[in-house]
Amino acid sequence: MPPRSAIPVLAASLLAASSCSLQPTDESAQTLVVGYQSKTINTVTAGTLLRAKGFLEKRLAAVGRFTVDWQDFDTGAPITSGMLAGKIQIGSMGDYPLLINGSRAQNSPETQTSMLSVTGSSARGSLNSVVVAPGSPLRTLTDLRGKKISASVGSAGHGTVVTALSRAGVGGGDYGVVNQQPQVGASALESGQADALAQFVAWPGLLVHQGKARLLYDGGDLNAPTLHGVVANTKYAASHPDVVRAFLQAQLDATDFQREHPLEAAQDVAKASGLPAEVVYQYNGPGGTDPNPTLTAPLTGALKGDIPYLRSIGQFGTPLDVDRFVDPKPLADAQNARGGFRYDANTPAPAPTAEIWFDGAPSTETLPDPTALIRALAATDRKVRAAYVSDALTGTRWYADKALWLRDGETFVPFAGPDARERYRAAHPSAAPVEYGALLEEVRR
Repeated sequence: MPPRSAIPVLAASLLAASSCSLQPTDESAQTLVVGYQSKTINTVTAGTLLRAKGFLEKRLAAVGRFTVDWQDFDTGAPITSGMLAGKIQIGSMGDYPLLINGSRAQNSPETQTSMLSVTGSSARGSLNSVVVAPGSPLRTLTDLRGKKISASVGSAGHGTVVTALSRAGVGGGDYGVVNQQPQVGASALESGQADALAQFVAWPGLLVHQGKARLLYDGGDLNAPTLHGVVANTKYAASHPDVVRAFLQAQLDATDFQREHPLEAAQDVAKASGLPAEVVYQYNGPGGTDPNPTLTAPLTGALKGDIPYLRSIGQFGTPLDVDRFVDPKPLADAQNARGGFRYDANTPAPAPTAEIWFDGAPSTETLPDPTALIRALAATDRKVRAAYVSDALTGTRWYADKALWLRDGETFVPFAGPDARERYRAAHPSAAPVEYGALLEEVRR
């Protein structure tokens, strides 16, 4: 559920949607209701960026007279509620909420939904993370035994911590989970009411960037794909194929823009969402979230693999045929009709980079590797807005000043979280930990 202060706004928006959704009184001016999550970075090509650039409205203009009713939520659950009520036609959300959506909507032809595209994915599950307070004594995942964890139950962040703890031998009865919206959990972490926060993108990165949290565990250590995607009311999609095609073409337009202009796209999303641009670019810059919209076999397989977790937490009652739920045809039709760059299963993910974003600069500077980045930072007098590196083992894109560093001979090796760093040290016993600030001072001398 959204926070109490958001309930009147939610009720008002759903009431407005109910009066003008599937059967508008004026056939020449129809309303398409889109549910999205402005602060969920992996959905921006079907949400925040899509809205900011006006791509959907432009595509719909070729179909007829349409008004888009954009409804912004903190998580996927209220979007599913709106779709079940017939008040939202298209929505975007993470993998676990997508499955819950499909399961709960399939009982009636009026509410049945289909997954049509991917908005963002990670081959390893990176960036859904567990964070703790900066001064927390907790240092490893198993330190969460007996602790209280804030999470949105049924979300990708919750799934990450449950799966990770299970792999580490910590059972569900060995820790407590408090079901909270991300912003409520962030406050609970800051006030000490929760020992850790397990959340989806971009909440962990935001809190770390703000100095309010420290990364304890990154989902990249699970090495299991995660994704966000687009879901639509199946009956609406069948009766309005031109509208759905326009939506997917607009998503492709937004994906092109993010791929070709990642820094500008990050600034657009930051302005529209209220998130810091440095945080948005950390997730959506090169080597971050893969925006490829294609419903690939590994991602469909990952959805099937998520079902046991949802059953284990009581969020998945009715069985769901994932192969039937996932419908790649509308995206293929949209690509064929649109032309231009074509995304498919072989489209490469953005390559990891080491980057410096200097304050006031119109673009970032790319370095060949993290060692070169550290040397460049140590040598400059320019004000640095942000610097990014990729975890040496998992590839997770992270802030250089928040990374965990090792000195391995003449090489400086970064890690997002402690698990990957310790695995590297086990294979490279001569590698020694070094703090980021000390590393810069050492290079300057």
